[in-house]
Amino acid sequence: MELKFRDGLIPVIIQHQRDGEVLMLGYMNSEAYERTVRSGYVTFFSRSRQKLWTKGETSGHRLRVKEVRVDCDADALLILAELAGSGCCHMGYE
Repeated sequence: MELKFRDGLIPVIIQHQRDGEVLMLGYMNSEAYERTVRSGYVTFFSRSRQKLWTKGETSGHRLRVKEVRVDCDADALLILAELAGSGCCHMGYE
């Protein structure tokens, strides 16, 4: 299935693989998506900084991909992930 990027981006919900808790919402461009699939760690496209960033690259709170799901319209993603660190937020909050 070909993903539908709107204005070059697709919204991504990150859900904890353990209990289904929603951890965050981010956006990916095609390069971020490919890097996520290739590396096994979630990479987003920062709309404010206009660049790629792998979650946890500075905070250490990484998101290890367990499963990627595409919605029926192929215009949004759900990623089931495992936290590698003490929290999802760069401030340490889950």
